[in-house]
Amino acid sequence: MNNNPLIQRIVIDPEVLSGKPIIQGTRLSVQYILGLLASGADTKEILLEYKGLTHDDILACFLFASTSLDNNTFTPLTMQTA
Repeated sequence: MNNNPLIQRIVIDPEVLSGKPIIQGTRLSVQYILGLLASGADTKEILLEYKGLTHDDILACFLFASTSLDNNTFTPLTMQTA
């Protein structure tokens, strides 16, 4: 996927969270961490709440999301009006 060593912090295991990408050694999904950030939590808050996480784990979530989006093709949806 990417040669950046941060990406190795993200794992996919069908036995954990139905195969969602998670931070290695946790049950915290990339989606969950990004959702916290999107809802206004900052990195410091997340690191205080989840003691085992590191700043690099959060960066790995961003890298995973960015790489995932980079490997997709998007088709714009058009909106029909009545």
